[in-house]
Amino acid sequence: MSRLGMVSRRAVLVGAGAVAGGLVVGVYFFERFRVNARLKDGLDKGQLMLTPYVRIGEDGVTIITPRADLGQGAYSVQAALVAEELDIAWSDIKVDPGAPSSVYYNGKVLKEGLPIAATSVLLGPVAEAISQAGGKFLSLQWTGGSSTVADAYDRLRIAGATARELLLRAAAKQTGIARADLKTRDGAVIAPNGRALSYASLAGIAATLEVPADVKLRERKDWRYLGKSMPRLDMVAKCTGTATFGIDIRLPGMVYATVCTNPHLGGTLRSYDASRAAKARGVLKIVPVKGGVGIIADNTWRAFQAAKLIGFDWGEASYPASSAAMFEEVRASFIPERRDSRCKDDGDVDAALAGAKVIEAEYCVPYLAHAPLEPMNAVVQLKDGRLDIWTGTQAPVFLVKMARKLTGLAAEDIHLHALPSGGSFGRRLENDYVRQGVELAMAYQGRPIKMTWTREEDMTHDFPRPLAVARMRGAVKDGKLDACDLAIAAPSVTSSQFGRLGLHMPGPDMAIVAGAWDQPFRIPNYRVTGYRVPELVRVSSWRSVGASGNAFLHECCLDELIQIAGADPLHERLRLCSHAPSRRVLDEVRRMSCWDSKPGPGRARGLAFTLSFGVPVAEVIEVEKINDAIRIARVFVAAEVGVVLDPDNLKNQVEGAVVWALGHAMNAELTFANGRAVQTNYHEYEGMRLYQAPEIEVVALETTGETGIRGIGEPAVPPAAPALANAIFAATGIRARQLPLIKTEGIRFV
Repeated sequence: MSRLGMVSRRAVLVGAGAVAGGLVVGVYFFERFRVNARLKDGLDKGQLMLTPYVRIGEDGVTIITPRADLGQGAYSVQAALVAEELDIAWSDIKVDPGAPSSVYYNGKVLKEGLPIAATSVLLGPVAEAISQAGGKFLSLQWTGGSSTVADAYDRLRIAGATARELLLRAAAKQTGIARADLKTRDGAVIAPNGRALSYASLAGIAATLEVPADVKLRERKDWRYLGKSMPRLDMVAKCTGTATFGIDIRLPGMVYATVCTNPHLGGTLRSYDASRAAKARGVLKIVPVKGGVGIIADNTWRAFQAAKLIGFDWGEASYPASSAAMFEEVRASFIPERRDSRCKDDGDVDAALAGAKVIEAEYCVPYLAHAPLEPMNAVVQLKDGRLDIWTGTQAPVFLVKMARKLTGLAAEDIHLHALPSGGSFGRRLENDYVRQGVELAMAYQGRPIKMTWTREEDMTHDFPRPLAVARMRGAVKDGKLDACDLAIAAPSVTSSQFGRLGLHMPGPDMAIVAGAWDQPFRIPNYRVTGYRVPELVRVSSWRSVGASGNAFLHECCLDELIQIAGADPLHERLRLCSHAPSRRVLDEVRRMSCWDSKPGPGRARGLAFTLSFGVPVAEVIEVEKINDAIRIARVFVAAEVGVVLDPDNLKNQVEGAVVWALGHAMNAELTFANGRAVQTNYHEYEGMRLYQAPEIEVVALETTGETGIRGIGEPAVPPAAPALANAIFAATGIRARQLPLIKTEGIRFV
């Protein structure tokens, strides 16, 4: 049987999903032939694939980890899920992100965008079914929405167990020993007499056997890797500086490039003068790319220097020229014609407000850049009708589609070598930088071209998190929160993003109100309305997407109303909370922070809670007032993720999310003047300093078990900013209603 033939029979195995508490295991034939053609990419001579996630060759077992690793440990967690069932030693695990393929679709990521709350018992299965079908239909190999663990939990374990069963049956066929008398251990089948047959020696036979219709998964009590803190597979490489990111790729004959495109985003290039740059040392060629030009040179520095010598006549952008004008457009969007959603409308808000003293406030959040440490880059080579791309990406299938459209090549002639990313936070869901690399390769064929953006190009050509404005009206009654009417206006992330992918977004964009409309509070009169602002600057997903800003808008409004009612912020939320796992999270953070005791002289605490991506997270921040400044002393985080697959990795994810979110809340915003981004580098877009980092205590509850398994990469971000703002109010009496917090008079951090 040919190598391709072996892939053809196995590639259709995708595994299953958890449905209504049971496992459906099996084989289906979705896009059978196209899938097979792509999966053969990367197979060396003698290598076999037993499932799309397990490749075996003379060099041992390689686990395919198709979700991108952006620093969150995704490769290690995916590998653990397969290895647990396949039974191979941790030290022997090799991982490969594999080829882009529809078989790796994400069946969970669309759930967050549906107008169905994660707490809905009745409609939860409907949301699950829609997300699974949509992910499959759209070939949505997509890393985002903290969905990697939730999507992979069953699928990858089944893939590992299936491969193990095939190898056991192969050993039985080869030795004549009954299958029931055989065991596995660390990459080998063990016979009753102790003889070990390596997986590699059995792979040839295993590939000829029928795929089992179902397999039994290990019980949790028998797990070797899952549930324990495992050393990350990339730990040594990252600690020694030997990890290979996209920007580290070196290839024989490589040339280097950068690009300059219109800083007035979306504006045209009227003309340019590259005569001086063309004569600069090391410059090989200057070529037009979409919206600008690319400079190809013999090293990256010379390409950067030559770019400075080019004179441009840029066309203007179509959006308002300044941040102030953009905010005015947002404020003008609270009109019926721009109403996008109202999925929360409990009680009779208008009647409750008509008979009460109404409290009103306006809150706002700014644009935020992704600003990953590794600037956008791609290595691209077009040679003899074959296109190779080396880069970090969160959307590989869409990247290949883009390259096909641009080059006219067939999919099998386009080879993506996906690499770990030095940060992303959603930025690498966009393919603009890869497109530029492909354009350069088309103009300079034969040699690999390494295209690297300057930091300034990166900061000023981002697809930021959108700005937003919230208008709150509320009322209190008998010392309790009685009415809350929250209206949020923002541009649509989903519409902007889908449009670039050639997709249409039907219905409302729930990202505009995510983290607000879907919170599990039973306020007697409670309404959340979303208004869609016409696109200003193009926007995209930013870590925790809509909830990242809406949590500040919602939780600060809630805190303000509770404070006016004279109630305790935590106990009032507990009283209003209608979701048992969320109540447990609030209770846990109350215990952790000793909420019911005084924090000590000069200190105060603030609380925020957000349920996002299905994960309830409560955070208490304790601040210390030092003269006229604020120091963030301690942060307590409680979250409910169902099953903790790696305790250390979860803790790292939460700590990183808190520090990252607080840094942005304190200092960061992306502003515009004269139609272009003002901030060009980290000195103008400052995160949290090392000396400002607080003590962080994390507790992950597992009370919902396997029925509630979720990811934690994003859910710890949203509550951080409002918890800090509420703590500052508790310490100083200053109610900050805008981000970053340093824009509010009287707030300064040390």
